Formats: sequence, structure tokens, C-alpha cells
Amino acid sequence: MAKTPAQRAALYGPQATPPRAGVVNSSTARSPQKAQGNANLILIAGSVASLFLFWYFHLLTLIQMTDLSGGLAMPDSMVFGFGSAHVEALRAAMNSDALGQLQFVHKTAGMLFPLVFGLSAVTLIAMNVAKKSLRWVLWAFPVLFAGIQIWANVAIDNMLGGAKLDAGLVTLASVLVVASWSLLVLSLAGLGVALFLGRRRRRVPPKSPAS
Repeated sequence: MAKTPAQRAALYGPQATPPRAGVVNSSTARSPQKAQGNANLILIAGSVASLFLFWYFHLLTLIQMTDLSGGLAMPDSMVFGFGSAHVEALRAAMNSDALGQLQFVHKTAGMLFPLVFGLSAVTLIAMNVAKKSLRWVLWAFPVLFAGIQIWANVAIDNMLGGAKLDAGLVTLASVLVVASWSLLVLSLAGLGVALFLGRRRRRVPPKSPAS
């Protein structure tokens, strides 16, 4: 039974109209601006976490580990690689407790940093690069970095904790460390490209539809 205007006003208020079936309430609809804001919050949190983990892993913990190795640098910090002589000196200087601490660092901050950085980088690239082929190319660097960095952690632990020095493991660990640093630099360069493209796209006004 149809309601009179007075009845509708009593039910919905003087300025309100009754809801119609199939009409989405605009107050609950997820707008593109809201989705963008949520993505920005995730990106900011990931960026802050990545910076903190990099500082904690490379600039704090690994430097402090030199107190347990007679001043010798940890393999993870050697950007240009290392040789068997350095590894042999490390094995002689570090006891089982020191090796256990390094392995713990690798399993915590050493694993969290590449994963958080990789996820944050992939998100930033997805938000700023519209061209699909370029997006996949830029994605490759942080994804490969995360995988190589974790593999390098495992290789270093095996190299230092083995019963005897294995030249093959030394070469593998050194190559992985150099590759991880190279991929980190390439990832940061890719993020710079993504930010540049995103800013340029936002500055270009959208084309008006043809009349």
C-alpha cells in the first residue's frame, strides 16, 4: 500500500526519501580515493619498516657482530664479495655462540628486511606504473632481491658452520652477497622511476571525452 507524503516524512524524516531496492548507499561505497588512501597507508608503513630493518640488520647488528669476530667484517656487509682467506679467518675467530647469534640474526631481521622491502616495493610500483610490461620489469628487481638475500643468508650460515672450509660454498655465498647488493641498488633505482612516472601521470590532466 502506497504511503502518503506525511507518512513517508514520519518514517524517514522531512527531507529523506525511502531507500529503493538495488540502490547502493553512497556512504558505504568504497570510493577510489578511499582505496588510494588505504594503499598509501600500507605503503608508508612498509617503507618505515624497511628502513628500520635495514638499519637494524646492516648498520647495527652486523657491525656489532665484529666485536665477536676480532674486528673482521661479516660477509653480508662486503658489497664487493670476499674470499676464502677472509672466511677462514672468520671461522677461526668466531666460536659457536657467535655463529649461533649470526644465524639467529639471519633468521629474523635478515629474513624480514628483504620480505618487507620487496612487498613495499611491489606495492609502490603497482600504484605508480600504468604500463604492464614496464611494471613487470620493475617488479623483477625487488622480487629477485628478496629471494637472493634470503639464499645468501643460508649460504653464509652453511659456509661458516661447516665442518671444514668449502671453497665452493665460499664462492656461492660471495656471488649471492654481491648479487643481493646489486639488486637492492637496482630496486631503489626502479622505485625512483616508478615515482617519477606516477608524479608525471598525476600532473597530466585527463583527456575530455570526444563530443
